[in-house]
Amino acid sequence: MDIRSHEFQPRAVAALHDASLQQALDKARDGFVAKRAVQVAELSEFEALREAAKTLKDHILDHLDHYLERYEAAVVAAGGQVHWARDDAEARRIILDICKRVDARTVTKGKSMVSEEIGLNPALIDAGLTVVETDLGEYIIQLADEAPSHIIAPAVHKTREQVSDLFEKAHGGPRLTEIADLVDAARLALRERYFQADVGITGGNFLIAETGSSLIVTNEGNGDLTQTLARVHIVTAGIERVVPALDDATLFLRLLARSATGQETETYTTLSTGPKRPGDLDGPEEYHVVLVDNGRSRMLAGPFREMLRCIRCGACMNHCPVYGAIGGHAYGWVYPGPMGSVLTPLIKGLDAAYDLPNACTLNGRCASVCPVKIPLPDLLRRLRHEQFKQAIVPRRKRHALGAWRLLATRPKLYHALERLVGRALAAIGGRAGRIRGLPGARGWTEARDLPAPPGRTFLERWQAERGQS
Repeated sequence: MDIRSHEFQPRAVAALHDASLQQALDKARDGFVAKRAVQVAELSEFEALREAAKTLKDHILDHLDHYLERYEAAVVAAGGQVHWARDDAEARRIILDICKRVDARTVTKGKSMVSEEIGLNPALIDAGLTVVETDLGEYIIQLADEAPSHIIAPAVHKTREQVSDLFEKAHGGPRLTEIADLVDAARLALRERYFQADVGITGGNFLIAETGSSLIVTNEGNGDLTQTLARVHIVTAGIERVVPALDDATLFLRLLARSATGQETETYTTLSTGPKRPGDLDGPEEYHVVLVDNGRSRMLAGPFREMLRCIRCGACMNHCPVYGAIGGHAYGWVYPGPMGSVLTPLIKGLDAAYDLPNACTLNGRCASVCPVKIPLPDLLRRLRHEQFKQAIVPRRKRHALGAWRLLATRPKLYHALERLVGRALAAIGGRAGRIRGLPGARGWTEARDLPAPPGRTFLERWQAERGQS
């Protein structure tokens, strides 16, 4: 997927003015937040589980090489193959080579953010393969020729009317408007594709080092059909997804669904271990795991290793006021919201995603709901510092920060200027107390009037109350 994070500001403005998008975001945001709150309230040990998950993740990262080697050995012992990909290009090449070797024509795909990260679909299509997304949300956005806007709800930006339009165009027949009818139509369209598939590609929520298994969770069962009906099953996963044993995965599972969708558990939790064995009624003839680095080793060795704790639940974006206002596409790459504002600069480069770390209000809600306690606001601050150190910050902003530092270290000058600006803005606001336009600051008044300050500064009012003026 091409990165367009450098277009964040105009894309964010466009999102704010998109009435259909705002309608869809309002419904989704309230639902995710409320359902999570119910689940957390009903599980008294939720905070203890968060701390345990954080500790376990840090242990895994400290010994990542050991667990990856154990995992590879277990996969091979079960009859599978492990492929190591340094970057997105190598991952694409490995998967394309497998597809060509087995003379694949149709590929079904379960949900996989890593496949989005490595730009897999365009590569498969360019090679002449038919690619079918089987997750309902992914299927919808494939019909729309769009990227996911949320890591667990890819089509969250679509209204029911827009989905009806897409299905009418793709499937023909009468226009469907009821959710149950739309789901049935997707099920009918996808069912024959499962049986046509030569290769099934899924992600891996967790990779079990002890058994060489891949574990996926879904609400639709599409992952099970994708990985059992095709002749070849390919798992794509980041190297950080490994866990020591199945018991360890269950700790994360208790947090994942509650944090992601506000469910006690996902509908389907499925383990795959190697190809089918003699006597098995179904399963793939070949089982491959593509372990993707793509900057993760660099993260592991640096000051941002805490980001590798991420279990891709999406809770941070569900609670983020910025994501809630503009949706996922404005971020311009695979990972939106707070997690994307950290991951995108680390994977694609600070200069390619300059705006993302600076699009955060640092309110801390993301850190407060993260199931593995990633200090996202701290990581975003560190990225801003790195941008400043590397002189990536635009000259105008550097000068503005320099001026701020000058004022902040000279309190008398600061308060004098504060009084002057406050009185000027109060005069502009007039009796209405609202400012309709400001020269050179159109963004503050473009969508709504700016409340004018009351004339006196907080310090002046506080001093007056204290009898000091």
